[in-house]
Amino acid sequence: MVGAVGGSSLSSSVVASRQAGRAGELTPEQQRQVDALKQTDRKVRSHEQAHMAAGAGLVRGSSYEYQTGPDKKRYAVAGEVSIDTSPGRTPEETIVKAQQIRAAALAPADPSTQDRRVAAAASQMEMQARQELAQARDEQRSGNGLVDGALAVYRQVAAAGERGSGFSAVA
Repeated sequence: MVGAVGGSSLSSSVVASRQAGRAGELTPEQQRQVDALKQTDRKVRSHEQAHMAAGAGLVRGSSYEYQTGPDKKRYAVAGEVSIDTSPGRTPEETIVKAQQIRAAALAPADPSTQDRRVAAAASQMEMQARQELAQARDEQRSGNGLVDGALAVYRQVAAAGERGSGFSAVA
């Protein structure tokens, strides 16, 4: 602000900023910004590291979005990891993989909305694989039932032939 009577005065924040600039130091406000950026950077990196640890083998490197602070350093303010969400080769593999995907998605202390979406999709993938597995087991059982029934009839026919009598089959 400019004074009225031929002199000038500067606000205290401008003076502090100029003094800090001369000494290479930060103003209190700039230091608060740097502290906040450092905290965000730690949270972001910890969040992505949790995904990577829980998703070992399925997760590929993390990438970060950076912001430059008043101290001219770069701080991570957002991040992401790539995770393989394709199904396994078998329903059993898919179940195990879906469980690991869900664990990786929910590994951070504070999962994001996107993390929760990935976890929900993994749960859906697991449920579908379990249904396929149950269906395959049912088909196998009913197939075995036919074979067992055919063997029983064969045994009856063979026994009847030896005795010279008829047999009865119940379907």
